[in-house]
Amino acid sequence: MTDLPSLTDATLTLENRVATLTMNRHDLRNALTGSALIDDIVATAEWVNTCPEVSVLLLTGAGSAFSSGGNIKDMAERGGDFAGNVAEVENHYRRGIQRIPLALQNVEVPIIAAVNGPAIGAGFDLANMCDIRLASTKAKFGETFLNLGIIPGDGGAWFMQRLIGYQRAAELTLSGRVINAEQAKEYGLVLDVYEAEELMNEANKMAMQFASQPPKATRLTKRLLKMAQRTELKDFLDLSACFQGMSHNEPEHLEAVHAFMAKMK
Repeated sequence: MTDLPSLTDATLTLENRVATLTMNRHDLRNALTGSALIDDIVATAEWVNTCPEVSVLLLTGAGSAFSSGGNIKDMAERGGDFAGNVAEVENHYRRGIQRIPLALQNVEVPIIAAVNGPAIGAGFDLANMCDIRLASTKAKFGETFLNLGIIPGDGGAWFMQRLIGYQRAAELTLSGRVINAEQAKEYGLVLDVYEAEELMNEANKMAMQFASQPPKATRLTKRLLKMAQRTELKDFLDLSACFQGMSHNEPEHLEAVHAFMAKMK
């Protein structure tokens, strides 16, 4: 089995091609700043891309919260990532929390967020950086930056409107209101909602379904889905033809075809 990266404030497991990253700072409600979670998430994202044994990344939180986002105590004390003048705070963001969206955007496998509890501020944005979000009935979601007199400095304004459209994203961001899991599903922010005790079983079931697909084609498909968001159709079709040529020449393609034909017989 491949070596897992060494993490500080999160745990990481790999089983049946599913890597599960669990944010493990319940004492901070899994705040991304004021902890080592930024480094842990980025290190895991980079490891996933270099580990052929991984087909799915599952992200969740330990304890009652998914992630509370920024560390409010540090904000109040003007400490940690929030200390310094304009240039210093800008640098903290660029070299700190903004590494997460850049790292997750480049992950080559599907990312499933199992939102076990409140996902607030940057925690909400973290969930929106994943490909699919499944939520517990105990989950809550809030783009609450304006309530604290700040803006979504981690890229949240970029991600949410691409999920649910500009108007709804603008209303949630400008009001700073918190919605429950069922409302999040109605808005299209989460795919499904489950009772708390069922969430991880359902998330693992989906992860295992994805992980059962041919691994190299799965990575190429995930890359295509991301590239489709920023590529003109003609260029995208050229790239798709190239990726398809690669896929047709992989042993996993013939294995899948033969398995399909065997089922038909």
